[in-house]
Formats: sequence, C-alpha cells, structure tokens
Amino acid sequence: MEIRGTVIAIGETQQVTEKFKKRDLVIEYAENPTYPEYIKLEFHQDKCEKANELREGDDITVDFNLKGKPYTNREGVTTYYNSLVVWKFNINQTSAGSMKEANLANDSDDLGDSLPF
Repeated sequence: MEIRGTVIAIGETQQVTEKFKKRDLVIEYAENPTYPEYIKLEFHQDKCEKANELREGDDITVDFNLKGKPYTNREGVTTYYNSLVVWKFNINQTSAGSMKEANLANDSDDLGDSLPF
C-alpha cells in the first residue's frame, strides 16, 4: 500500500522487548484539505534508523504493509490490533526540507562559469 503526506511527528525508537523495537511516524494525509487525516505508521527493527532521514514538514510517499493481530486477555476478551508498517519511503522534491536544501545550494552570488551561455 502507498500513501503520500506531510511529516508531522517522528517518535523516538522504543525497545518494546529484548528482540523487538519500533518507531512511530505521523503524517498528515490531506486527500480532502478541509478534513486532513493524521495517520500513524511504524518503523520496525533495523528500519527505525531510516527515520533519521526525515524532518517535520517533509512531503513524503510511504510504502507500507497493513498488519493485524488478535489479543485475548485473561478474561477471554479478544481485541484486534492493526499497525501500518513502513518498508520504504521517498522524500518528494516538493518537500519543505528539499526546497530548503535547494535554496541553500543556490544561495551564492558568485555564479562563476556555471552560466549556460
């Protein structure tokens, strides 16, 4: 599955168990800008470090898997949990971070020999 949105928040890595860690990512999904949705996705295991490449305000496209699990408590009541697990993302060229980097790179008054004529 794929979704495009703006990075709102990037959580810290959480060591859930000795062998499992995760990191939250919240994006604003504005298919209808009047009513934006805030979607929480998760990075798991070694992919947690990839979130360091993101900045709040980045416009990104995220590829993720939809996961679901049942949990039965001591009283025998079953609850179902869903998670959206990121496996790949791309920072789109229109993101605030990329635009800022592009502006900083072209901020020089010295054009030197780079003119096209």
